[in-house]
Parts: sequence; C-alpha cells; structure tokens
Amino acid sequence: SDTFPKALQETDMIPLGTPLLEKETLTAGKAFTYSAIMEVRPEIQVADYLELEIEKEEAAVSDEKVRDRLEQIRKAHGKLNALEEDRPVKDGDYAVLEYEAFEDGSPIEGIKANNFMLHVGSGDFNTDFESALIGLKKGDKGEVDVDFEETYYHEKLAGKKVHFTFQIHDVKEMVLPELDDEFAKNFGEEFQDIKTLENRVREMVTAEEEKRVETDLKRRLIQKIAEKTEFDLPEVLVNAEIDNALNRVRENLMRSGSSLEKAGLSEEKLRQDFREDAEKRVKEMLILGEIANREDIGVNDEELAEGIAGIAQSMGQPVESIKQYYEARGLMDSLRETLMEEKTLNYLVEHAKIISKQSDNEKPDTQSDELKETS
Repeated sequence: SDTFPKALQETDMIPLGTPLLEKETLTAGKAFTYSAIMEVRPEIQVADYLELEIEKEEAAVSDEKVRDRLEQIRKAHGKLNALEEDRPVKDGDYAVLEYEAFEDGSPIEGIKANNFMLHVGSGDFNTDFESALIGLKKGDKGEVDVDFEETYYHEKLAGKKVHFTFQIHDVKEMVLPELDDEFAKNFGEEFQDIKTLENRVREMVTAEEEKRVETDLKRRLIQKIAEKTEFDLPEVLVNAEIDNALNRVRENLMRSGSSLEKAGLSEEKLRQDFREDAEKRVKEMLILGEIANREDIGVNDEELAEGIAGIAQSMGQPVESIKQYYEARGLMDSLRETLMEEKTLNYLVEHAKIISKQSDNEKPDTQSDELKETS
C-alpha cells in the first residue's frame, strides 16, 4: 500500500528505523485504518552557524618532528636478532616468555600465554611486570605482583592485585640500520641519498600537519554550533552508532584471532563507554544534515565518483573494486551522506571568521644537516 509513504509526505515526517504498525479490526463497509509507531527525525532549530569567529593554527613543522618520523621509519626497518652474548635482559629488549596469572592463589581463566613476545620498557603490558624481567636471563623463572588500576582495559584484571609466574624462553634485541645514503636507497630509485629522504619525510609530515589543523578547525566549529543547539536525540540513532562502534571492536579482535570474551571485554560496559561519543556524533550528524538542507548542499553523482576515487587512491585499490564493495553492502547512500557532511563542514569553514594563531610547533629551519647527526 502507498498510504504510509503518502502519510509521511503529508506530515513532513522522516522516520528513523523500522516503524511498528498496529492494525485495527477490519470491518465490512468501513475503511481500513492502522497506526504507525516510530521515532522520527527531530525538528532542529540550529544556532547561528555563519560568520562564526574561530582560531586556526598555522601548520608549522619542526625539525624535531621530522627527526621523530625518520626514527619511526628506522625502527620499522630494524631487525630482531638473537643475543650474541649470554647477558641479562635490559630495557629495550624483546623477551619471549610464558606466563600465568593468579588471584588469591587461583589461576585467572584466560590469562596465560606461551611464546608471548614482550617489548621490555614499552609499557605495552605493564611497567611492573616488564621491570621484573630486567636482570634475568634466558631460561630464568620469576614471579611478580601487579596492582592493576580500575580503568585497566582487561576486565579480568581491572582493579585487581594479580600474582604472575613466568619463564623467559628467549631474548632478542632490535638492530637498527644507520640513517645514511644506503638506507635511503631502500625506498626506490628516486632516493639516492639521505637528504632526499629527509625532504620527502618533511613533505609528508607537513601534509599530515595541515590535515590535522583543518580537521581540528572543523571539529571545533561543529562543536561550537552543537553547544548552542538543543534537541532530543533519537535513541534509535544513538544505539545504531553504538552498534557500529561495537562492531568495529569485534572486527579488530577477529583479525587478531580474538573476541570480546577472550579479551575479557564486557559488551554492556563497552556500550556504556561508547554512549557519550555516540550521542555527540549523532547530534553533530543531525545538525550538519539540517544545515545542508537549509543551504541546499548535496552530493551529485560526479562528486560521489570523486569520493570513491579518493578512497581507492588512499587504500591503493582499483576504483572499481571500491565501488563494488560499497554497492554490494548497500553503503553508497551512507558514503554519499558522509561526503555531504564533509562538504557542509567545508561550507562552514568558508563562511567562518578565521583568526590565525601561532602554532605551538617550532617552525622548520634550513639546517637539515642536523637530522643526520642523530643517526
């Protein structure tokens, strides 16, 4: 029947989620009537959004940031080698070990591992645990008590005093390459010396900094509008946003062969943790949609195609593959909406009063040779 779409059109309602239809008894000679219960898109009285005064940083990149990025690249090309001498574990080593956790003398289910590689001193696991490894050698056994904070990510460990037993099976050290011309040549024919690589890294860091500044500006603009715009948030959209966040966590865990249960994560707690960000996201999304409607901002097919091409380029995938991915999963409308939000944010930036602000970053100087001295 076309009565429901017609009723929506006549009342200017935009349904959110699937409506619940309640039928009335069908009586001969009388028109059939029914009721539809649904959440609808709220009416939004958006606060002033044009000519907003807002500060914008200058995208300046210091030599220190370039050095840090070069060091990251250097570490990414390091090699883990077995120790050449039988020495104790020191800060920065990689220990291969097995461990088991106990609470009040009883094993904690799921908190044990074999052939677990730990970067000592990184703080990735626990600083007290990592410190207990320092000074020990391959084959040594040990134990340590660790007090985990209430906010620790693993539910089975959070807020508990845990006793660990462990044995070190192997110790490795990271051997880093020198930052020299030979290292630069690993990145292609265009890089014949370290100076060329430094310049390319500076370009990359500068582009990232410019994007960060622009993203931060847009974030603060929509936040400024949202703070002065009040309306009731549709629970169906908030729950959908929480579901999306939860699904991303599940997918990330699955890729590493884990799950919520194995990682000791509670779905209920995660939903609570995600709610604040979900409400913020939904509010901003609805405000941007309202502004787009008022200013007649849309995304045509050509702009949609450009968006797909941009995604393909960033992922290093063929355009057609990305297009098929979105079409097969019914995500084209969602992509169009995302592009519309970005277009609306650009509109807000274009119509804002931008006040330039000196960046906290030290501006780059011309003495790039200083970078070489750190290698």
